[in-house]
Order: sequence, then structure tokens, then C-alpha cells
Amino acid sequence: MQHEAEVREASRRGDYGRVIELVRKDRRMTQTQLGQALGLSQPAISRLEKRGTGTYQTNVLVSAAAHLDITPDLVGLSGDRPKPQARDDDDMHRRALLGGAIAAAAAPALAALPTTADASSGQSAALRLSTTAYRRLDGSTPSQNLEDAVQAHLRLIQATARTADDEHRMRLAAVGSEAASLSGWLAWDMGNHGSARARYGAAVNAARSAGDPLLTAYQVGSLASFEAHAGNGVQALNLTGRARRALRGRSPAVADAWLSSIEALGHAAAGDRRSADKALVRSRKAAEGLPEQEAPPPWPWVFSFTTEKVAAHRVTCGAWLGLPDWVLSDDVGALATGHAKQRALLLLDIASGHLAAGRVEGAFAVATRALEAGLKYRSGRIVERARALRRSLALSSPPRVVRDFDERLHGVYL
Repeated sequence: MQHEAEVREASRRGDYGRVIELVRKDRRMTQTQLGQALGLSQPAISRLEKRGTGTYQTNVLVSAAAHLDITPDLVGLSGDRPKPQARDDDDMHRRALLGGAIAAAAAPALAALPTTADASSGQSAALRLSTTAYRRLDGSTPSQNLEDAVQAHLRLIQATARTADDEHRMRLAAVGSEAASLSGWLAWDMGNHGSARARYGAAVNAARSAGDPLLTAYQVGSLASFEAHAGNGVQALNLTGRARRALRGRSPAVADAWLSSIEALGHAAAGDRRSADKALVRSRKAAEGLPEQEAPPPWPWVFSFTTEKVAAHRVTCGAWLGLPDWVLSDDVGALATGHAKQRALLLLDIASGHLAAGRVEGAFAVATRALEAGLKYRSGRIVERARALRRSLALSSPPRVVRDFDERLHGVYL
């Protein structure tokens, strides 16, 4: 970052407006573009940036930090730095938002391995740990760099299973299912839908061979999510129905919350706003009833499922349905989830919401950040989504931010 030293000095003084100004300039955003992204006027952004060490509204700081990708501690929202002064009538809102801001800075908690004797024995446990390690790397590594290693890992699991006895082979089938699902995710990120679908299908078949209903439901639900994002809403809903049936009426709360959110995506892909809204309400209610997220979720859920993830699904549904109110009301909460590549996809959904609301400059200021992440991690999925967003705008004389966006897209081949 060009102004890194100045940013840290301004943060140390408690001049959070200056922090926002410097980072905004590093991101090549105008005050108007940032204002559109935050739902504020250009003069309001100017006043915010010139406020010095005075009073700040925490909700504005949280929103600005999320949209500019500023770590919360730099604007006084976590750690030991001076906290922004707040008016008395803002205290309750401030306390609520601090929790969300701190959560945004925290990495997702990986689930513990299952505690059964089968899962902790010998080769199966070692191979599963390797899959978990690759999942960790996915958030900060281009999928192309992981692809060969994960495919070799999957072949090792399959070779080990061929020489195992029947009992051990079932354990290895479960391990192979997880690795195949990760392989499907990598193919999806690279924009290879044919391979992604085949690998998710292999993950489902391996889970069935393992005889584990919960794992089967998880993998069928993962395939449903893929189909929803591919625009196949009816197929996604059929798959979520199969996932629920696989649970045989013994569904943990996290499974219900997660599957409801995928059902919302299926309804949105099919253009059914009302059903999508109902599914999101069910998902949020189930997520709110989950135990404290410090505890790991039950295997095979690798990451915790939270209300922020429901917000992320609502943003996506709103983008697909052309409902800017859905997108822009949940954008900050949604950005508190996932790793850099997942946040980039959410930023493109948020950009769609701004575009639907007529905020062209704000939309492409946000989309440019997403595209930068897509290029950094060589994500075909992100770049193709960026291209789709650009195709949705037809202007004979686009503003400068759109022309700059076009220049970044020109000649990109991943």
C-alpha cells in the first residue's frame, strides 16, 4: 500500500477519517464512488475524511472498512487502539457493530476432526488432515497452484483404498469424498464447470459408499449450491430435497440452516422471490439457534455457519433477483464472511446491487476491487463474473471508472 506508513500514523492518532482518505486514494476511488458504495453523499464523505480525532459513527466506520478492505483495528474497531467517540444514543448500535467488525477480521474456524475411533485411526486420519491443510491454503493460494497437489492427494487416497480391507475402505471412502469435494471447488474457481460437476458427483458417490448419511447430505448440498450458482435453480432445489432425505429426519441444526440457505439460492436462481425470502428467514432462524461459534461445527462442516453467512446468501439472492434493497441492506454483514476469493464474489454481488439502484460509479468502484482479487488469485470464476457484470451495463459513453474497469479486463486470459 502506497501510504502504509501514513495510514498507521493516522490510526495511531485516532484520525480514522484520514485513514479512510488515504486507503480510498490507494484504491483509486473518488469520494463520490465511495459515497455511492456506502449510501452517503460526496460532501458527507469529505466531512468524514476531515473529521480528525473527533466523533465518529461506528456504523459508518464498519461500512467503510468493509468496502475499502481496511482491517478493523486501523479504524479503532478492535485491538488496543483508541476507540472512536460515539454519541450516547449510538452506544447500543456501536456495541452490536463492534462484534461484527471483530468477526470480520477473524479467520474462519476450522472444524475439529470427528472424534470417533474410525476417524482418528492411522492412514485415514493422516489423509484427512492433509485435505484440511489444502482447504486452509485455498483462501490464499490460486486454485491452479493447488490443483495438481489435490489431484495427487486424491489418487493417493484411491490407491490406499484399493489395498484396504472392507472396514478401512469405508473410512477411506469418506476421506476421498472430502478430497473430491475440494477438487470440485478448485475446478469451479478455475471456471471449469464440467470438471467441477463431475468431481462433486464423485464426492457424492464416495460419501454413499462410506455409508455416512450426514456426509452424503453435505456433498449433495454442495452440488446443489454449485447448480444454483450455475443458474440451474430447479435442479438445485431437487438436490437439496435429496440432501434432506439423506439425513433421514436426523438433521443437526447447522445442516438445516445451511440447506435452507442453499434452497434460497435455488429459488432465487429460478426467479422466485417469495420462496427465496422464506428460505432465508428459516436459515437465519436456524443459524441464530446454533451454539456459540467458538465451538467447532459438527463434521463434515468444515467452517462455522453463522448469521453473517445467511446475510451473504441474501446478498447473492438479491443480486440474482435484481433487488438492490436486499443487497445493500446486508452488504456489510456479508463481507464479514469467507476468505479473499469468496469476498470478491460477494463484492460483485454488491456491485450488481449498486448497478440495479442506478449507482454506476459506485458499482464499478466495488467491482474493480473484486476484479483485482480475481487477477491476484487467477480465479476464472471471479473474472467471468466481472465480465458478466460489465455486459449488464450498456452505455454509449461510460464514466471513467467503467473505462478503467474495461482496461483491466482487456487481455485477461486465465
